Amino acid sequence: MDYQFEMVGDVLKISLDGRLVAACSEDFKETMFERLKDHKSILFDLTKMAHIDSSGLGALVSILQRVNSSGGVIKLACLQPRPRIVFDITKICRVFDIYDTVDEAIASFK
Repeated sequence: MDYQFEMVGDVLKISLDGRLVAACSEDFKETMFERLKDHKSILFDLTKMAHIDSSGLGALVSILQRVNSSGGVIKLACLQPRPRIVFDITKICRVFDIYDTVDEAIASFK
């Protein structure tokens, strides 16, 4: 799993690339905890996230809980068909605000 960080106005956009699975989910979660602690508006761009498993979902939920507890907001954009199936089956899509495009997600923070 690769990721890139970019500030878009007041929003920290994190673009994920690859597979968010058990092999990398713990490192991903710890990296995000460290990088996100000073940000309140966070967007995960999932355009290039090819797959997610239960460990990856757990990591995202843990990150969401940590950010929410500190008064921040996390939103997701561009969820691809394969990962969307996992989100739908697990009903985790009810936990996150998910947008079709990055622009829609960025605008929703205002």
